[in-house]
Amino acid sequence: MSRVIRAALFQTAWTGDKESMIQVHEQAVRDAAAQGAQVMCFQELFYGPYFCQVQDPEFYAYAESIPDGPIVERFQRLAREHGIVLVLPMYEEEQPGVLYNTAAVIDADGSYLGKYRKTHIPQVRGFWEKFYFRPGNSGWPVFDTAVGKVGVYICYDRHFPEGWRALGLEGAEIVFNPSATSRGLSGYLWQLEQPAAAVANEYFVGAINRVGVEEYGDNDFYGTSYFVDPEAQFVGEVASDKETELVVRDLDMAKLREVRDRWQFYRDRAPGAYSPLTAP
Repeated sequence: MSRVIRAALFQTAWTGDKESMIQVHEQAVRDAAAQGAQVMCFQELFYGPYFCQVQDPEFYAYAESIPDGPIVERFQRLAREHGIVLVLPMYEEEQPGVLYNTAAVIDADGSYLGKYRKTHIPQVRGFWEKFYFRPGNSGWPVFDTAVGKVGVYICYDRHFPEGWRALGLEGAEIVFNPSATSRGLSGYLWQLEQPAAAVANEYFVGAINRVGVEEYGDNDFYGTSYFVDPEAQFVGEVASDKETELVVRDLDMAKLREVRDRWQFYRDRAPGAYSPLTAP
């Protein structure tokens, strides 16, 4: 018997201040819930600009504690009110000077389930992330939510196949990849890597990217958020490359068993042969 999950992604442009950005996302949750969405993910560092285009310690002020900070608590109330699972990509302060690029996961009853900390941290022009974040140390958690098993991989992580596979081995059914990715740099990869990861690991992927050019640099964030199934088929249309958009799609979980029974990638793995992959 099919189990269909209605899932949502929200891509948007920087509004110019933190509070209005939070309010835009709160309204997006209400809008998604009104359409029947059961799980939703925002873009990377959702309540701020993509400040990694510059290196300036003033942006450390965007970091807060997870789960004890005000933003998590604010969205816990909203999740509980609307009965929706939320994935919140945030700037986390574990303690002063110890900062991570993190996603908090909140269940449909408002309970905090845990966090994923971005593992792979870029340091290239326009993406000076090592100035702001330590590499994540959370491993590859998969969260047992009201809609099933949800994993998170963040932006630059998607270029590394090992984490995708680790999430599959932990039982992920949907993996969200919240991003801030630029047209000139990664456009040719955006609709290749994540469908390929969905096929190789036999789960659904939700890919989210912000839109627009912000005042801190010339990165042109190109949106085009989407869901893709384990056969690399887009679920519905890909979102706009310029406009704010709420993407709500039905994901048929029966597809997972169908594809896994056909291919048996997990059965035919040869982990004993892969030891060179863990060599420094």
